[in-house]
Amino acid sequence: MRLGVLDVGSNTVHLLLVDAHPGARPVPFASYKRPLQLVAHLDDGGAVTARGQRLLADFVAEARDFAVRHRAQDLLAFTTSAIRESANGQGVLDFVELETGVELRELTGRQEASMTYLAARRWCGWGAGTLLDLDIGGGSFEMAQGQDELPDVAVSVPLGAGRLTRGWLREDPPAPTAVQALRSHIRDVVQEAAAEFREYGAPDLAVGTSKTFRSLARLTGAAPSAAGPYTRRRLRRADLSALIPRLAQMSAAQRAELDGVSALRAPQVLAGALVAEAAMEAFAIKSVRICPWALREGLILQRFDTLRFDTMRVNPPVRLPAGPQLLPPEPAGALVLAAAGEPNGSAPK
Repeated sequence: MRLGVLDVGSNTVHLLLVDAHPGARPVPFASYKRPLQLVAHLDDGGAVTARGQRLLADFVAEARDFAVRHRAQDLLAFTTSAIRESANGQGVLDFVELETGVELRELTGRQEASMTYLAARRWCGWGAGTLLDLDIGGGSFEMAQGQDELPDVAVSVPLGAGRLTRGWLREDPPAPTAVQALRSHIRDVVQEAAAEFREYGAPDLAVGTSKTFRSLARLTGAAPSAAGPYTRRRLRRADLSALIPRLAQMSAAQRAELDGVSALRAPQVLAGALVAEAAMEAFAIKSVRICPWALREGLILQRFDTLRFDTMRVNPPVRLPAGPQLLPPEPAGALVLAAAGEPNGSAPK
């Protein structure tokens, strides 16, 4: 079957269509995305403006039509910190559904961390042992660790690269005092979050699962994306620490000229590097392996694990089916996610 997953992020809104069935690896079929940068459409009170809502609804409608046109049989549409932390998040969700017929599901930070971890676990396989996943988004930073399909501990903190850049690094290039102040702030927040992981012991493998980690690895000598997803890539803490002073002295335009850094993400790559460095210090890890799968793939994998084919119907506009619900609400003190199936083994695509 063909499944679509629509990810409303802080920087980009991205529809990914994949072909697969339960037990099989998802194979990418098509991708449709736009750099809406919803965080640039927040008013002084932190609410998404009318223009921002209109732009989002228009693209969601385009993505819905794209999915239907390419015969998608199911669509997962979700949003993370971009809407979750806005002052009018529920109003934005209601507006989009009214305008497009697509229900955007808002993930909590813990759910986001857990589904990203699931993707990393499936990619790395059981042989990885205890797995620590780190994921730096535009609005938040997720950490999760465990030995099974779902993590033992999952934490989300407001240390997204875009958020930090807007709040702390207003000059271009940034002032050295601003960089130092941000570094101290990040270390304080990450150290506190990392304390929740101590009772679970040290991981056997640490992975980074975001565009920020991929860019930083490329900047420190890892293979380009053209080498393919199966090429092993690592980001070493020593190399990262040596890179940060260089990034801090550059303007966003200069960073955009570096291999692996897009013009969209060039302003925030420094903040992302500071978060990555602080996390590697807090968890006492010398390097992270770059994992090409992240949140979208985690949600896709979970959906295929829980789909019931006898109840599926294709009937545009595409909606989340009324059957098994994705990511039910969390009760107090517990993380509740739909049960995942058997692992696909080592390094699926």
